[in-house]
Amino acid sequence: MADDPLFDEFELNGHTLDGRVGLAPMTRTSATGDGRPTDRMARYYASFARGGFSFLVTEGVHPDATHSQGYRNQPGLAIDEQATAWEPVVDAVHEAGSPIFAQLMHAGAQSQGNRYGFGPVAPSSYRPPGEMAELYGGSGEFPEADGLDDEGLDDVKAGFVAAAERAHDAGFDGIEVHAANGYLLHEFVDPLVNDRDDEYGGSPANRARFPAEVTAAIDEATPDAFVVGIRASQAAVTDEERVWPDGEATAAALFGALSEAGADYVHVTGGDATAPEVPDTDRTLAELAVEHVDDGVAVIANGSLGDPDRARAAIADGADLITLGTGALANHDWPNRVQAGEPLDDLDPGVVFQPDASLSDAEVPGDD
Repeated sequence: MADDPLFDEFELNGHTLDGRVGLAPMTRTSATGDGRPTDRMARYYASFARGGFSFLVTEGVHPDATHSQGYRNQPGLAIDEQATAWEPVVDAVHEAGSPIFAQLMHAGAQSQGNRYGFGPVAPSSYRPPGEMAELYGGSGEFPEADGLDDEGLDDVKAGFVAAAERAHDAGFDGIEVHAANGYLLHEFVDPLVNDRDDEYGGSPANRARFPAEVTAAIDEATPDAFVVGIRASQAAVTDEERVWPDGEATAAALFGALSEAGADYVHVTGGDATAPEVPDTDRTLAELAVEHVDDGVAVIANGSLGDPDRARAAIADGADLITLGTGALANHDWPNRVQAGEPLDDLDPGVVFQPDASLSDAEVPGDD
């Protein structure tokens, strides 16, 4: 269609994006056992860039070689060898024409596989509900995570910063701090998990403090042109119905703190990006982010936007950019198809996430 807002250019911290549609981060557990990305991953990610996605966010990457790993065969940026192995992935995506951001994910209490021999940690002692996901290589109930002390907090922050520096050295255009879906930094924001009684617990402002400190430390340690984003949600992997009990108060404190910390974008995700899922407000999470971030901080919406009209509605409601997960897996060329007016495919569960979350042969293009 003519003048489609999904394909307007957008300026993100000096990077001119040729459209508003990006690839969402998705856990695929397809790295080597020691956390190095592979040639298959390079071809997988490059296929989305060739398909017209204007920016890509990687699956969650563990930032340190202690507690942060969440899944077996999860890629890392915890050591130099892992960072070096990312270079062919980054190069392949750049050659296909898109910037790529590494999502830095500390699993926190939701860790279900750690090759380094360390147990899970959380803001305070906590055991996630339910059982580990067999889709991602886990089984049985989660162990109880230990609460972080001051030294542990410093170590977590240092791990994020070092991983961001490695990402820059590997050629990434930026990073996304994962503070969503029940992982460690989200656990600080969530009053259902965080029962600390110090400056990192209690009020919405206190609960937002540590994610903001991590973001600020990364922003200070990396060049100005290096994009620093952060992802936020209410729900968790282990509780998809979870919401912030204090609703907009948490949203206002979190988005304001992240803006002050130097975030270039805030990436909000939920079950439906067009629905008002935050308690006591009729606005969507993206609309609350738009309201409470500073001017110049981009807002990215994610959640059930695979239908082009829903994606356009999210942009019309104020989001600067959108990302796709399921829609992208079903259509690695979603933007190109939509721009050309071509039909979209539904996700084939026999191709993706069967029998586990690792990349299937059908998802990985052959060598050119």
